Amino acid sequence: MRIFLTALFASVLTSAQAQLLQPKAAFTRADSLRGYQSALRTCYDLNYYHLDVQVDPARKALKGSNEFRFTATQDFSRLQFDLFANLQVDKVEYQGKPLPFTREANAVFVTFPAPVSKGSRAAFTVFYSGQPTEAKQAPWDGGLVFTQDAKGKPWIASACQGVGASIWWPCKDQQADEVDSMLISVTVPKGLKDVSNGRLRRTTTLKGGATRFDWAVSNPINNYDVALNVGDYQHFSGGTYAGESGPLTLDYWVLPENLAKAKTQFAANVPPMLKSMESWFGPYPFYKDGYKLVDAPHLGMEHQSAVAYGNKYQNGYLGRDRSGTGWGDKWDFIIIHESGHEWFGNSLTSQDIADMWIHESFTTYSEALFVESQFGKEAGQQYIHGQRRNIRNDSPIIGTYGVNREGSSDMYDKGSNLLNMIRTAYVPDDARWRELLRGLNKQFFHQTITTEQVIGYFNQQLGQNLTPVFNQYLRHAGLPVLEVRFPKAGPPQARWIAAEPDFALPVRVRTRGGSYQLMPVGTTFQPLAVPNLKRDNLEVDTENYYVGTLLE
Repeated sequence: MRIFLTALFASVLTSAQAQLLQPKAAFTRADSLRGYQSALRTCYDLNYYHLDVQVDPARKALKGSNEFRFTATQDFSRLQFDLFANLQVDKVEYQGKPLPFTREANAVFVTFPAPVSKGSRAAFTVFYSGQPTEAKQAPWDGGLVFTQDAKGKPWIASACQGVGASIWWPCKDQQADEVDSMLISVTVPKGLKDVSNGRLRRTTTLKGGATRFDWAVSNPINNYDVALNVGDYQHFSGGTYAGESGPLTLDYWVLPENLAKAKTQFAANVPPMLKSMESWFGPYPFYKDGYKLVDAPHLGMEHQSAVAYGNKYQNGYLGRDRSGTGWGDKWDFIIIHESGHEWFGNSLTSQDIADMWIHESFTTYSEALFVESQFGKEAGQQYIHGQRRNIRNDSPIIGTYGVNREGSSDMYDKGSNLLNMIRTAYVPDDARWRELLRGLNKQFFHQTITTEQVIGYFNQQLGQNLTPVFNQYLRHAGLPVLEVRFPKAGPPQARWIAAEPDFALPVRVRTRGGSYQLMPVGTTFQPLAVPNLKRDNLEVDTENYYVGTLLE
C-alpha cells in the first residue's frame, strides 16, 4: 500500500498523461523563416540601426525607414530581413540605388548587385509604410496600441515581445544578433511627444508643426525592446541614483493626470529596487542610457532603459498579490519585475525564444530576492513558495528551437522555484549565492546566450553536474517525486522518480521538530542516514523543494 505525503504526485501523473495525449505541434515554413538562424541571417552581423518613422494617429499608420549597417561574416549576395506582410516595403536602397527584393510570409529577401565580401562593412536602407497590426490585449498579444488619454489625445505604444518587432518596423527579427547601438527617430503630430529607449539627443519642430524626437541607444539592444511611446507626456526627474557604477539618471514620463501619483509611487519603489537588484546581480547594465519609466496604455513591458508602466500606481499586480502570501502587495509588481529584466532579458538575452526561461525565471526569482532584501530571507522564501499557486506543470518550460516558439508559462514561477531549490540544495552560503548571481551577469554581460551556457556556468562554478536537475525542470512537464520506503530491517531508503535520466538532487529531511539534514538522493534507493527517522515523523523540506513525495 502506498501513502501519499502530498497531492503533487497525482498532478505529476496527470501532467505526464496529458502530455502523451497532446498532438505534436505542426510548424510551417513561415515559422522557420521567422525563427531559424539560416545563412541568410547569419551572413551579416548588425552594427547599427537608424529607425526613422512618422506616426499618423488618425490613420493608425506608420511611414518611415530603417538603415541597416552591418559587417559581413562571410561572402554573400543575398540576405533576409523581416517585416510583417501587412506592411508595405516601398523600396530597399543600397549605395544610392534600389535593390531587388522578394517576399515570403513575413520575410524579405534582398539580392545585392555584387557579392559582399567577408569582413567588409556595408549598409542598406529599407523604406516602408502601412497600418501595423493593432494590439487588442497588449502586452499578451503583439503590435501597436492605439488609444486615447483622459483628455481624448492620442496615446500609442508598442508591445511586441514574442510576436516580434517586425510587426511594426523592418529588422533582422531574431535575438541571437543584437544591434550594437541605434538611433530611434520618431515624428509625431503637434502637441504630442515620443519617448523611446536611450537618451533624448534632439527635438526638432518640422514644417507644419510636427515634432521629431531623436533617441540614441548606446548599448546593444534586442528588437522587441525597441519602444515607441507617443502621447501628451510630461517629464519629471527622479534625480540620480548613487549606484555601483556611479550616478544613474532616473527619468519619468507620464500623462498629466498621473503626475502626482507617479511622483509618490516611483519614489517609493525605484530606489529600493535598484539597490536590491544591484546587490544581487551587479551594476545596472545600462548606465550610458539611463533608467526611465514611461506611462503605458497596457500593463507593462521590459523595454530597455524605457520600462513601460501600466500598473495604475498601486502595489501588487493590479492590486493583488500573485503569491497569496501577503508579501506581494507591499510593492509595485510591474516596477520590480519589469525592471528586473534589465539584467535578465535585456543585458543577458536568450539567442532563441525557446530559451526565454532565462529571461523570465531569473526575473521572477528577482521578485523574491527583492522581498528578501526588504523583509528578510524567510519572507522571500515564503513568497517563492506562494508562487507555486500559478504553476500548471502542463508542458516543458523550454520551447521548440528554430520556429520562434516559447515554452510553457511555467517558465515564470516554476523557474523561480527551481533557482531557489538550487540555492537551497547546493549553495547554503548566502554570500556565495550572491557571488554566483553577480558572476553570471558579469560573465555574460550584454551577450546573447543559450540554456547550455547558463547550466555550464553553474556546473563550472559549483564543480558539480547540475545538468539533470535543470533538464528535469526545464525539459519535462512533470515534477520529480521523492519516494521513501521503510523496510522492516535497516534505515529508511529513498530515491527519485524522475523523467530525466541520472537525476540526482540532495534533499533536506528531518525528524519532526528536529534540524534538517541534507541527504544525497539519486534514482536508485539509498539509505537516509537520519537517526530515529520513521514513517510517522519524517518531514521533507517541501517549503523550499518543489517536488512530489510519497511513502511506500
